[in-house]
Amino acid sequence: MSTGRPAQGLRALIVDDAPEIRRVLERALAADGFTVEEASDGERALAAARARPPDIVVLDLGLPSMDGIEVCRRLRAFSDAYVIILTSRDEEIDTLVGLAAGADDYVRKPASGRQIVARARAMLRRPRGARAAGEGGVEAVRRIGDLEVDTGAREVTIAGRVVGLTRIEFDLLDALTANPRVVVSRTALLEGIWGANWYGDDHVVDVHISNLRRKIGAGYVRTVRGVGYRMGDGN
Repeated sequence: MSTGRPAQGLRALIVDDAPEIRRVLERALAADGFTVEEASDGERALAAARARPPDIVVLDLGLPSMDGIEVCRRLRAFSDAYVIILTSRDEEIDTLVGLAAGADDYVRKPASGRQIVARARAMLRRPRGARAAGEGGVEAVRRIGDLEVDTGAREVTIAGRVVGLTRIEFDLLDALTANPRVVVSRTALLEGIWGANWYGDDHVVDVHISNLRRKIGAGYVRTVRGVGYRMGDGN
């Protein structure tokens, strides 16, 4: 049973080739107030996401024909939905590749309906950027070297060139640029961006930071060994 206000008006897309898994997750999400759509393969999932944009996508990695990682990559080209990947694979690399492709979170099978609802709720209510770091009242546009972060428009540019970031990548950059000289711990980033009740691997932060560095330049995000991250000057 879920607690709190039902998720009325929110759409969820479940993508899994196993009908019994789709059925369990559909019942749980529908009971929590989501409008739920199902797809058994990647092509159907992408078509459904284009036609009726979801707020949450629950995506199995082990799909036939087009695997979940490729579905996630293609989804990210047009959708900013939260993506929870499901994996029954033992190899950690599959999960990391899924996160690198743009997924927000992961759950290992067998996943209960209650677990998926809890993860979905945590992502939908999580604070953004500067609020995640516990700061407020900062300027709407932050400039560090050639980097500009427009927090209102959620837009990032490097020397005037727009950089496409995922939702989580922007939230990480937002948190780090709120106080550029202050080190933000992994714990603070996890609690602020993934939610205080998130109980996955904290390595997820490192994966998304790596993706962020690749897009904006390694010199803008510095590792403070054993503590966390802070902003650099880009050099």
